[in-house]
Amino acid sequence: QVQLVESGGGLVQPGGSLRLSCAASGIIFNIYDMGWYRQAPGKQRELVAAISRGGPTNYIDSVKGRFTISRDNVKNTVYLQMNSLKPEDTAVYYCNARRTIYRWDYWGQGTQVTVSS
Repeated sequence: QVQLVESGGGLVQPGGSLRLSCAASGIIFNIYDMGWYRQAPGKQRELVAAISRGGPTNYIDSVKGRFTISRDNVKNTVYLQMNSLKPEDTAVYYCNARRTIYRWDYWGQGTQVTVSS
């Protein structure tokens, strides 16, 4: 049974930091590309950051220089370090594990991030 369990969300003031974690089980973690998505109320889900199984990363423009995605293939965990948070970063953040060639695609349950004073 595949499980992706996110943690680390919460309420933070503008300019603050949070670190999200996503612990994977039931998959061979190091063969998956991992990503963090977010969905704000009334908006479509969007890819925030991704890290391939080989290590290269990519980010949407609005978080470049503020967010960092990383993975630990021993702990089967992917992280999203979020610094200089803005109110527009408020959303539910979802972890995703994907291996496109095989159409393997798994999601976590999401964790709420609220940036507000």
